[in-house]
Amino acid sequence: MNFNRNKIRLNTVVLGAALCVSTLPVFPQIATNQLAGGQVNTITTAVPLLMISPDARAGAMGDAGVASSPDANSIHWNPAKLAFIENDIGFSVSYTPWLRALVPDINLAYLSGYKKIDKDQTIGATLLYFSLGNIVFTNMVGEVTGEFNPNEFALDLAYSRKLGDNISGGLALRYIYSNLTGGYYIESAGESRPGRSIAADVSVFYQNEVTLGEKEGKLGLGLNISNVGAKISYTQTADQDFIPINLRIGSSLTIDIDKYNSIAFLGDLNKLLVPTPPLYMTDNDGAPILDGDGNQIIEYGKDPNRSVVNGMFGSFNDAPGVIVNTETGERSVFKEEMREFTYSAGAEYWYDKQFAIRAGYFHEHATKGARKYFTLGAGLKYNVFGLDFAYLIPTETRHPLENTLRFTLVFDFEGFKKQGNEESEEERPFSE
Repeated sequence: MNFNRNKIRLNTVVLGAALCVSTLPVFPQIATNQLAGGQVNTITTAVPLLMISPDARAGAMGDAGVASSPDANSIHWNPAKLAFIENDIGFSVSYTPWLRALVPDINLAYLSGYKKIDKDQTIGATLLYFSLGNIVFTNMVGEVTGEFNPNEFALDLAYSRKLGDNISGGLALRYIYSNLTGGYYIESAGESRPGRSIAADVSVFYQNEVTLGEKEGKLGLGLNISNVGAKISYTQTADQDFIPINLRIGSSLTIDIDKYNSIAFLGDLNKLLVPTPPLYMTDNDGAPILDGDGNQIIEYGKDPNRSVVNGMFGSFNDAPGVIVNTETGERSVFKEEMREFTYSAGAEYWYDKQFAIRAGYFHEHATKGARKYFTLGAGLKYNVFGLDFAYLIPTETRHPLENTLRFTLVFDFEGFKKQGNEESEEERPFSE
């Protein structure tokens, strides 16, 4: 079986084009091509599903959500927000047909729920499931050797507690399962196996009332370090790969325009806390230069085969650098590190807390993946349930993310209680 070929096909065609991170390991030279204005050097990780926006509300606001008002999907963005959620219990169901411009059968499903223990504590759980469609495996001569439907999922348990009147902390534990090969035998590495890992999120959320002129409002600040956990391996002999450990910080400002109208502005900043691929030495023909042990020699940057802790802290200064002087070849590590941040900005308008309109923008540097898109969406809220949807508009035509839609159905059990009480009040005079 030609696993390497299928591995590259799975990354570059199915996932890499849209996520700019890999599901399986890729060779460093594949991700270090020349681009006008800089050198392409995308950061690759396993299980990129952990970085996909799973719900329609945040998906409609440019994937900004670390400091937005709490809801049933807060665990993905910032578990600490759950401590400030208003209702006692609720859950949501989300569905996203993914990469429909490339293939018709990749889907993302998300189930999330929460329950308040008391006025200061809340627990929650989520299930994120990703089906990657049907993959055909071939041997060295192109003959079909089998088919498989790769899938991945992550199961979360979260706890959030108020640490004061305006601040809370949160912790989420995550089990990750990634089955991409169905146990196929690989000549160079032996029998393949599903990748498994355990990870955790640590988060903080702050909110406080503010006054802007004559208008009342609310300020929110959030920080979430997510997916801090063990590396994943898909074979017994292959190198282990980092999962997408991520730093997310952001803020929000909600303004109550009047009794019926409010508007919120949000902004998020993200950075993967994993090693940046180095640049390796090559000869005049572009072939890699190897040392005595057969390993590629690093010319710029640092060895990516590091521990999780070393990779996290070293991710702020391990880039090979951007050429800032073509005559001397001088490189700027800081400039490339700044390119590794992604930016999300969004806005949300509510009328009478029943109808919402949302919009946003997501930006990633061209040398780090080049994901740039606008988002639009709307939401309806009733006593018992709410419905949100989001639509993604890439800045480039014929993009793999074109026509991406997200749908979320939110259930509020407090609404059931209120509706039941209202019906009881209406029936009481007749029963008397």
